[in-house]
Amino acid sequence: MDLKRRSRVSAEFSMSSMTDIVFLLLIFFMIASTLVTSSALDLVLPKSKAQSVKRQDITVNISPDQRFSVGSKIVSQSQLETEIMRRAQGQEKAVLILRADKSVPYNLVVKVMDIAYRNQLKMIAATDPS
Repeated sequence: MDLKRRSRVSAEFSMSSMTDIVFLLLIFFMIASTLVTSSALDLVLPKSKAQSVKRQDITVNISPDQRFSVGSKIVSQSQLETEIMRRAQGQEKAVLILRADKSVPYNLVVKVMDIAYRNQLKMIAATDPS
């Protein structure tokens, strides 16, 4: 009687499925890493169709004649940071909304951005919905 098994289990391991999984993970992490922003400022770019912000803690306006106002109170450049921090006091994760006219020089916008960054405030540049 010949009771020999004709089918033997192979002890080999196929690496092709493992390389497919590693390749897919590599692609996933490459795409996910580009979505991470390194800057501390979250900006909404002009002419955006993004959803509007529901929470408006502090609003800073810069008029075309380069005057600053926090909410409805007009302040000078030297008083700007103290007024922003006064309004942000007692609020956890305060959001600063920057409304600057398109003719305002960029250095004034950067001044407000710098104040928000130094005081760890989330900042959003307001835009007109298109």
